[in-house]
Amino acid sequence: MGIVSSGFQGRRKRDLPGVPPGQYVTEDFPVLSAGPTPRIERDDWVFSLRTESGTGRHWDWNVFMSLPQEDVTADLHCVTSWSKLGTHWRGVPVDAVLNGVDTQAEFALFYSYGGYTTNLPLSDVLGGRAWLVHEFDGADLPPEHGGPVRLLVPHLYLWKSAKWVRGVELIPQDRPGFWESRGYHLHGDPWREERYG
Repeated sequence: MGIVSSGFQGRRKRDLPGVPPGQYVTEDFPVLSAGPTPRIERDDWVFSLRTESGTGRHWDWNVFMSLPQEDVTADLHCVTSWSKLGTHWRGVPVDAVLNGVDTQAEFALFYSYGGYTTNLPLSDVLGGRAWLVHEFDGADLPPEHGGPVRLLVPHLYLWKSAKWVRGVELIPQDRPGFWESRGYHLHGDPWREERYG
């Protein structure tokens, strides 16, 4: 019988059916952040939208909660190689926030409390592909996972699902966000292993 070192977790299962290449499945929900966790009270939270022409809108918590809500079940894939399957969320589809907005922009730059940003093509956040979520597993989204509201873009690596989201700017040309300007891929498709640019 062999000896196993303390903390040995076994070999990661890679290339599992239904899981992007290079990923392993975890039951945990690791907390990874680039800085301290912002603590934003709902009474202080505001989400703002600005178009390329400078027009804008904003939603405080009560107005945001009056927007259409959806329940979402999604698999998450982190660029650090873990995947968490079948997660449950509730939030506002990005389509509802952009409904009726006059724009020719092709990209969006999302902003977070704490200074984080991430860039996305509009085609990746419209058409039922992204949400501003405020619940996880039937409870209020905790700050360590991006509460009170985070962006959820489950078909891309998790760094694109910005925590503590506070606004979006619609832009005509792509502009790298926080991690993208530090070498991460501009798009971040886990099925194509678009980890680094």
